[in-house]
Amino acid sequence: MIDKKFEQELIETRRYLHAHPEISEKEFQTTHFIREKLKQWDIEILEGDLKTGVVAQIGSGRPVIALRADIDALPILEKTELPYASKYKGRMHACGHDLHMTSLLGAAKLLKKERFKGTIKLIFQPAEEIGQGALQVLKSGLVNDVQAFVGYHNMPTLQAGEIRLKEGAMMAAVDRFRVVVRGSGSHAAYPQEGTDVVLGISTIVQNLQQIVARNLSPLHAAVVSVTHIDVGNTWNVLPDEGYFEGTIRSFDSESRQLIKKRFVEIAELTAKTVGLSAEVAWLMDAELTFNDPNLTAIVRESLAGWYGPIASTEPSSAGEDFAHYRTQAPSVFAFIGSNAPEAPGLHFPEMTIKDETLATAVKYYVHSALSLLRTLEKPSEG
Repeated sequence: MIDKKFEQELIETRRYLHAHPEISEKEFQTTHFIREKLKQWDIEILEGDLKTGVVAQIGSGRPVIALRADIDALPILEKTELPYASKYKGRMHACGHDLHMTSLLGAAKLLKKERFKGTIKLIFQPAEEIGQGALQVLKSGLVNDVQAFVGYHNMPTLQAGEIRLKEGAMMAAVDRFRVVVRGSGSHAAYPQEGTDVVLGISTIVQNLQQIVARNLSPLHAAVVSVTHIDVGNTWNVLPDEGYFEGTIRSFDSESRQLIKKRFVEIAELTAKTVGLSAEVAWLMDAELTFNDPNLTAIVRESLAGWYGPIASTEPSSAGEDFAHYRTQAPSVFAFIGSNAPEAPGLHFPEMTIKDETLATAVKYYVHSALSLLRTLEKPSEG
């Protein structure tokens, strides 16, 4: 399936993309590069209203499945010192999306040569890092007929080429919050003349930590993390306003709803007890990445033929906007190792990916696509 010449082509493609990263909704050069590759292989590009990103297709008719890769980079200063390190200061493919799109390009080239019944759509999705790209693709209407979505994420802390897969929750639901706390400022020497926003924010942040510890079952995992506090401008003035922000990660809808409800209650009531007001805003969310049991079983069986038994995995508390595709059709999402257990993880400026990951990722797409088409083609019983 993948000879040495093709593998070298894939390696060179990924290294080019790694050296030319573009952040979310600015992936213009990347989009052009992908379109030109697909045109070379006579793969049909579907035209729509996407500002960046590409949706293409191979084949025609039903069934229809989609393979998805994300294409955006992160605003991170690369520190790998690789010969193909980012040429743009402050931008880096520190999440491995260069690997994702290269492997989907490789799969597209191979699938173009295959004979099959149905349609394979290729989603080169923008803006995953800001949680908007999947929604943009769905809104475009270009995937309205898709019956199953397939994706994966590389894991640099797994051995290169290792595949992990499980039914059910695969990656966390993500909520981003911002809380503005308001009071009345005063001179630091006369705190009784105002209401202390600094004390209020500190108390709210502490109280929020009881949500998971005292409201959820110990068997239900969740995270509430305050990551940024901005309050005050100088040493001798109590400010009249400040804010903090962060994220919530959860793995089931009941826990998610409870956490958000308690979050608002604690923020508002704690503020009130010290004469302040707190306004909670939810800025971004991503649904739970959930693997359909039937699709997972089909993909697991198709991979076993060439890879061997697929190990299960613990769900990741990171989030993925791939989860949005499940609102239209069932989906399956895998983890593929890209380095080694001791390697820097995702979003680290030192993160690197081993070249041998590419062959496994390409085969994952190809085998998953063909097996799903064959299965969905069969009429259901009952």
